[in-house]
Amino acid sequence: MSRQQFRNLSLLAVLGLAAALVGAFVVTARPTEDPVTQVRWGACPEGVEDPASGPARLQCATVPVPLNYSEPDGERIEIMISRLASGNPGKRRGVLLLNPGGPGGSGLDQPAFLAAQGLPADVLDSYDVIGMDTRGVGRSAAVSCGFTDDQTYFGNIPPYAANDAAVTERAAVAQGVAEQCAANDHEGRLRYISTANMARDLDRIRAALGEEKASFLGYSYGTALGAAYASMFPERADRIVLDSNIGNTYLDHDGMRLYGLGMEETFPDFAAWAAARHDTYGLGRTPEEVRATYLTLAGRLDANPMDGLDGSLFRFGAFFTLYRSTLYAPTAESWKTLLETGRPGPEGGRPPGTGAPAPTDNAWTVFLAVTCNDVEWPEDVRTYHRAVAEDRERYPLYGAAAANVMPCAYWKLGPSEPPVRIDNTGPADVLIVQNRHDPVTPLRGGELLDEKFGERSRLVTVDGSGHGAYVLGENRCATEVVTGYLVEGAMPEDDLTCQAG
Repeated sequence: MSRQQFRNLSLLAVLGLAAALVGAFVVTARPTEDPVTQVRWGACPEGVEDPASGPARLQCATVPVPLNYSEPDGERIEIMISRLASGNPGKRRGVLLLNPGGPGGSGLDQPAFLAAQGLPADVLDSYDVIGMDTRGVGRSAAVSCGFTDDQTYFGNIPPYAANDAAVTERAAVAQGVAEQCAANDHEGRLRYISTANMARDLDRIRAALGEEKASFLGYSYGTALGAAYASMFPERADRIVLDSNIGNTYLDHDGMRLYGLGMEETFPDFAAWAAARHDTYGLGRTPEEVRATYLTLAGRLDANPMDGLDGSLFRFGAFFTLYRSTLYAPTAESWKTLLETGRPGPEGGRPPGTGAPAPTDNAWTVFLAVTCNDVEWPEDVRTYHRAVAEDRERYPLYGAAAANVMPCAYWKLGPSEPPVRIDNTGPADVLIVQNRHDPVTPLRGGELLDEKFGERSRLVTVDGSGHGAYVLGENRCATEVVTGYLVEGAMPEDDLTCQAG
């Protein structure tokens, strides 16, 4: 992989996050109406759309919301939203709010992105499609931990821990990051970056747009936000689609550990692809041999890091490869180079830092704020020692990374309220879509969320591989089912499976 790819990997991986456990407490949905707010649409800021893709299609606006909803008349921040207006006002039925995941991913460009990826015309006619930077992200009162490109903290997935000493070493880094975030919270905003507050922001946006109800399409972490919105505001939620599910309204340590399960379930798809191309890449003639090649290369780099590439970063790159089959070929080529030359190639691994602000600073900061503010994490490092040892055996490919210690173990800013509990008493309006093989949000996440929502939801299991099924995948059945629900309200009578193709 190139230097630029390694720079971007951690940010991209943040945009798809893993499953969480059952159980939480009630979060009260305080009134969020703001009758004086009126949306005034105008041109979007530079950089939201790529000029090379043609004339601008989006409009942007801001919506003021309370920083702290328990003090509604206190400090306010502005949430920037975007709009791709309905292509056929005569067929328009409302607004479709979007979230791309993260938490920490900018969503201002998402309406245009999904349209370019093939969001069906019937959906584009039926809704004004609304993107946004959620609170703390990008142009919505951005927050920062002050990460630089030379820090030992790299990304929001902890590094693979080969032994207890590696866990202890990582704990010191994690504690330093938690302290750094608190020290850089100069405006006192980090403690209010949470899923519950983002859901309240969604309802403010709905009200500002003059809509009685709002539909929602969320991917990855967006499923947690959508599940929270449907639970906190069931009377205002219209048609909710949750794609690639973390399994609850929050991510905790046990949920993070499901990354290890996701890689075990999805890696065989890459291994089968590479085995079928052994004559090209030489990684193994069978999926089992390709798996052995992965473990061999990771072990070599554990013992002998080179050119900025170590075993942890190698494993991270392999994990990220499983998000999209389009990444298979460049990954296989880089492994071939490692096997043939013993080196990672002319581009090397992670480039040396310069001390400059990390381009991923904002995304990493929001990820940590939401993840650590939503729910308590274990504080005793021995908990992580045990978890890493268990998952190194249970999920050999990546378990000793996903179970490793996070800055949330030392977070002092939250949580300020209990996590949102799934409300299974509302209308049957939640459609859960889940690829069978997904490295970061495995099938179990979709099953968990479906179990929690009960009669409110239906689960569509897609016989596919990678992160993201609707629009981002190529399964005709899934496209038809989700589009039928969004446009016609045709909720499947029962859970169903969409076969490959």
